[in-house]
Amino acid sequence: MTQSNSASGNGAAASRGLWSSRLAFILAATGSAVGLGNIWKFPYVTGENGGGAFVLVYLFCIAVIGIPIMMAEVFLGRNGRHNPITSMRLVAERNLKSPVWRISAIVGMIAAFVILSFYSVIGGWAASYVGHAATGDFTGGTAESIGDLFGGLLASPVQLLIWHSLFMALVVMVVSRGLKGGLERVATILMPALFILLLVAVGYATTTGHFGEAVSFLFTPDFGALSINSVLIALGHAFFTLSLGMAIMMAYGSYLGRDVSIARTAVSVALMDTVVALLAGLAIFPVVFANGLEAGAGPGLIFQTLPLAFGNMPMGSLFGTLFFVLLLFAAWTSGISLLEPVVEWVEEKTGLERSGSAVMVGVLCWALGITSILSLNIWSDVTPLGMFARFEGKTIFDLLDYFTANVMLPLSGLLTAVFVGWFVAKESLKTDLALDGGAFQLWFNLIRFVTPIAVSIVFVYNLMS
Repeated sequence: MTQSNSASGNGAAASRGLWSSRLAFILAATGSAVGLGNIWKFPYVTGENGGGAFVLVYLFCIAVIGIPIMMAEVFLGRNGRHNPITSMRLVAERNLKSPVWRISAIVGMIAAFVILSFYSVIGGWAASYVGHAATGDFTGGTAESIGDLFGGLLASPVQLLIWHSLFMALVVMVVSRGLKGGLERVATILMPALFILLLVAVGYATTTGHFGEAVSFLFTPDFGALSINSVLIALGHAFFTLSLGMAIMMAYGSYLGRDVSIARTAVSVALMDTVVALLAGLAIFPVVFANGLEAGAGPGLIFQTLPLAFGNMPMGSLFGTLFFVLLLFAAWTSGISLLEPVVEWVEEKTGLERSGSAVMVGVLCWALGITSILSLNIWSDVTPLGMFARFEGKTIFDLLDYFTANVMLPLSGLLTAVFVGWFVAKESLKTDLALDGGAFQLWFNLIRFVTPIAVSIVFVYNLMS
């Protein structure tokens, strides 16, 4: 990167603000990465795929796919010092490449917007369950009564709309306050609180009498239980759990000071994200085993299986309330990060102040979320692409989830890896990443060869499955 480019980048940074410390960035980025995927999806996919061996494959995938792409995305954001689309264009132009590469950021930002629209609906479920747990609605519950509780929530567009609106309002409230007063302040409060709640949950799980069984399940490898499908699921989950392919890390990286090590920061975020996922497993599986329930209970594990357990154990109401507050915090920090890239772009492109940009994008996202709400009840029979066998029976909610997770995110991540690995000057990467020779060459080989191939495998597999 030329001296003039570096100077212009620093000038832009000065005008738009920086994270106050490396820790602030790590907490915010971890808040983005830690979400329903860690506390909801990771435990049940681990349960469905044999436990310890799956965890080992997942950790390997985090190292060879997740961390390299995260470093590339943060590099692009910090190098561009603007919203993700403009940053991609600027980096391309500085390297004498076509600005068409910004398509990676465009796809990622659209994906983040669409994901937040239905993620907010699920976040609303978590918010509603805080109330159910606190008021003892799970106490003495049966599988049928807990199922009816969840079914009643999904069947009521009014209830869903109220909770969806509340969750989206919480997200907009934070993002509208900008970097220091919003993103950073909430991250430095919610993330420590989330860790404390998670440790309390794990502490409670040790009293169930089945903690050792959970530890064995999570950390004793049974490679006979692994299948090719399990490996591909681990590959995909490692990619998605770190909030990659959504332009989030580009947006957050644009506020990162040049004195902060991108590599050390990315590794720290990946480690904290993984620790949360494993702690969630240690909190959930002892409760599941203590109540004779299935570890591989699927998506219903959180909203049906665990409430049944909470309702029939000592101090279940207290523990259940803490657990769903934890789930809500995780969803909230992720929701904030999903809104930020789009708000950053609107703020820069329209001249609207931060609060106006956040409200405008939030309202549009909230409106799109209503289609997901209706697809769970009134529009449950509406299958827009039902004429194609692959999409038969898929509602609007299902389609939004399918196309973001299986098409847009891996496409954005693949384009980012290829662009950074093959079209950005090696010297620029060396300067910005500040890695020594061996470490840099390892990352460079991963981002050029291993990561694109692995993401392509996941991409093709998801499209064909």
